[in-house]
Amino acid sequence: MPNTANAKKALRQSVKRRLLNRSNRSSLRTALKKVRVAAAGEDKEVAETAFRYAVKRLDQAAAKNLIHRNAAARTKSRLSKLLLKMGQPASAS
Repeated sequence: MPNTANAKKALRQSVKRRLLNRSNRSSLRTALKKVRVAAAGEDKEVAETAFRYAVKRLDQAAAKNLIHRNAAARTKSRLSKLLLKMGQPASAS
């Protein structure tokens, strides 16, 4: 337990930040999952809408240092590649 007033305030702040970060990270993961599920389906419009929303959330998360900016770029690249693959027929290998 914190002893000083300064430490008590720091604890309150860290708890508040942790809860906000958990909430934001959870909604980010949900957005990413929606893109992957939509890409597995047939409707390209739904997948592209989900992709645009996920990209927005990734950029916001990177701006707030919730995730690293390179991690956001890597995830956007992988999702984009997944959507491009969605439009093509499966390879016969």
